[in-house]
Amino acid sequence: QVQLVESGGGLVQPGGSLRLSCAASGSISGLNMFWYRQAPGKQREFVAQITSAGGINYADFVKGRFTIGRDNAKNMVILQMNSLKPEDTAVYYCNGRRGGYSYWGQGTQVTVSS
Repeated sequence: QVQLVESGGGLVQPGGSLRLSCAASGSISGLNMFWYRQAPGKQREFVAQITSAGGINYADFVKGRFTIGRDNAKNMVILQMNSLKPEDTAVYYCNGRRGGYSYWGQGTQVTVSS
């Protein structure tokens, strides 16, 4: 069992930046790690992925603005978010998967507003 805890959310103006962190209670080296988000009234949607081998994939709506990274030594995954837009407002969740196991954090709120 791996517990994930997100942090780094907050209120930011359009065009601003935030850096989200996902800290794991155990080793993430064998996990494929994801960020998802859920806006009010909408379904949870995929944002970014970094595999255990370091392969990276992004949703089209964040390409060129968001960067995902992982530090296996620190059991941490980050999501650097730049050029934020009001439509990026959502709760952001960290997810780790391996085989049939899937672990979720509690989420961190990101609000982009002037």
